[in-house]
Amino acid sequence: MKVIKRVLLVLLSIFALLLAWSLAEPYVIEEETLSVPLANLPEAWEGERIVVLADFQVGMWWGNTWTIERIVNRITEDQPGAVLIAGDFVYHPGTSESNESRKAAELLRPLVDAGVPVYAVLGNHDYGMPTAKAQKDEALAEDVRTALEGVGVRVLQNEAAALEPPNGSASSPLYLVGIGPHIADESDPEAALSQLPEDAPRLALMHHPASFTQFPAGTAPLAFGAHTHGGQLSLPFTPDWSYMALIEEDTVHADGWVNNYGAANNRLYINRGIGFSVIPMRLNAAPELTLVTLERGTN
Repeated sequence: MKVIKRVLLVLLSIFALLLAWSLAEPYVIEEETLSVPLANLPEAWEGERIVVLADFQVGMWWGNTWTIERIVNRITEDQPGAVLIAGDFVYHPGTSESNESRKAAELLRPLVDAGVPVYAVLGNHDYGMPTAKAQKDEALAEDVRTALEGVGVRVLQNEAAALEPPNGSASSPLYLVGIGPHIADESDPEAALSQLPEDAPRLALMHHPASFTQFPAGTAPLAFGAHTHGGQLSLPFTPDWSYMALIEEDTVHADGWVNNYGAANNRLYINRGIGFSVIPMRLNAAPELTLVTLERGTN
């Protein structure tokens, strides 16, 4: 009996430690630094840094806005060439009368005021759709878009936009292809790609990784997605065993570079995001700030 009690005590201690850490980890910011070659990269963008963020989930109970504020301060000091945000600014289905949209936008105002170009796409929560079975709320999506654009964030919905050149330098453009959210049935990469000049250097930004599979071969040489929260609660060394993998209807590619996914000569990197869904906990999936240095080269 003593052995059994000791084993139970050890297991309970481990559980308590994991529980305590899962409550603390949402406030631990992990910086992932990447150096990525991109074909036809304009000279003015060589060596420039872009930053990728995602999944603010403003309005989630016990929200993580303090971490968002710290990350925004960190980026403002760094002064990157551009910030790309991959959707899910708000959490609750709510209505367009809620103030979550404005709270999310105000968190980004310091970046814009500091002269950092900020671009974004919307996510499924921005349409009031925590799941694919929820009813799409167009009014909420428009409210989120209006709030973001009101503070100077450029929101793309199946559009291609030329990124502002670094330091105002004259240069051939680097494009951003921004895709609408997959779960809201607003994802149309072909429409966005049709706005690009042939062989134009480009980055792609989407919320749900499933949108990546809609890109034809070679049209998304460097793409960024989110949505998965890195699994949110996952066991070390077991990427397929996570909370998000259990509740998602689609396959969850948790975080980082995704291999053997999508069409040939396309690459996808998934950001773990900052906020959370359902429960305010993260385990082995700390909030991520992705710092990407662009290099001229072959994809």
